[in-house]
Amino acid sequence: MYQRILVPVDGSDTSNKALTAALQLARDAGGRVRLVHVLEELSYLTGYEQFGGYSGDLTRIMRDSGMQILDNAMAIAQAAGVEADTVLFDNLGERLAEAVAEAARQWKADLVVVGTHGRRGVGRMLLGSGAEQVIRLAPVPVLVIRAETDNKPADH
Repeated sequence: MYQRILVPVDGSDTSNKALTAALQLARDAGGRVRLVHVLEELSYLTGYEQFGGYSGDLTRIMRDSGMQILDNAMAIAQAAGVEADTVLFDNLGERLAEAVAEAARQWKADLVVVGTHGRRGVGRMLLGSGAEQVIRLAPVPVLVIRAETDNKPADH
């Protein structure tokens, strides 16, 4: 069914949960995954660009961190026995959803699998929803994997 599954990863538990779901789909269908990590500008995350730019050290640290996240995700894919490759998007002017949509188009993905923290209210308003933006821009179906929530009743 889905032979080419694109998975944005950020190293979070939710992202890893989405990766696990994507690997299962790929394994069941004999498909492959492409793991992508996007370095976003800090101005998108903080609302302003501090000091008018980035030092070489900050950019290197961000790139190294992104490569480590991709290496960890690749190790998970290899342990699952699924063919995978990685792409780091380090064009700091591009936002996550735009990069994911473009990667899906270029790679001819059949599916994008993304994790969501399921924020609501003010948290969603302030931080936005990366998964929601991916859904809006992706040229292919998007499977959204929600974060675990603790819905257990409290012991009294």
